[in-house]
Amino acid sequence: MLLANDIDDLAGAAARGEPGALDALLTAVRPEVLRLCGRLLPHREDAEDACQDALLAVARGIGRFEGRSSFHTWLYRLTANRARSTYRTLRRRWQVEAGGVPLPDPPDPRRTSVVAGTRLDLLDALDAVRPEAAEALTLRDVLGLPYREIATLLDVPEGTVKSRVHLARRQVRQRLAGE
Repeated sequence: MLLANDIDDLAGAAARGEPGALDALLTAVRPEVLRLCGRLLPHREDAEDACQDALLAVARGIGRFEGRSSFHTWLYRLTANRARSTYRTLRRRWQVEAGGVPLPDPPDPRRTSVVAGTRLDLLDALDAVRPEAAEALTLRDVLGLPYREIATLLDVPEGTVKSRVHLARRQVRQRLAGE
């Protein structure tokens, strides 16, 4: 198992295009990416789809990794965005395949785990929030990044991150309460 510094070094090597570095990096981070996707998406198959999307995005975007933040922070942002995007795609697919039939009511607690139902409700609520606020909330409250890291990652002041998280929490709370 590689340490965080080793992963950062490997990410830097991959960003520079060193042979074999990208493959080694993707192999090293795959379990963590899958775990992060699983924190947002309750079904293993959906989390695996999001994980593959995130790893593909890492492969395509590693050249843009500047090292201003740790690689893990950059990876968390990319993974959270891919997991939310996968959920939106799955929801749209459901609507098309169902022929305009609205999405089912909130999950029935007798047939759905509380955790899975809560995550789906959260993802729906996040879609109603401004994207920059939803991203800040996801990074802070779902993935547990500190405000300072989020500020560095988003290239905004820490106060702006706190403001976005506060706004998103309020809007998500209202949405979940049915207001």
